Amino acid sequence: MQTLLYIALGGAAGSIARWWLAGLAQRLSPAGAFPAGTLVVNVAGCLVIGLLGAFFASPSGLRVRDPHRLAVMVGLLGGFTTFSSYAYETLQLTDDGAWLRAGANILLSNALGLTAALLGYRLGQRLFGL
Repeated sequence: MQTLLYIALGGAAGSIARWWLAGLAQRLSPAGAFPAGTLVVNVAGCLVIGLLGAFFASPSGLRVRDPHRLAVMVGLLGGFTTFSSYAYETLQLTDDGAWLRAGANILLSNALGLTAALLGYRLGQRLFGL
């Protein structure tokens, strides 16, 4: 039961952080019709999950109790990143006939997300001695 509470609290914090960062990124984006907020959040989440994945695999990370690890990896980052918003916003772009922007969203989200996760993991390996 304690683990579920930790995951729920992490999810709440991640959702609030997503709302804040996505809103900020969208306001700062010069192309208001492009879902920059979701892209920024998902790429940032991929970077962080890669970094933390390396940390939790390190000797220091192995000492972190499962409820705390799950609170961060499942709760916080699960609430922070959002594949469903990415999918919905891409469909909205296609419905609006903005095929180029939809394609750019698909390409950028996947390429940057995977690259960020890899960079985060490699950085984590160096930082945490793996």
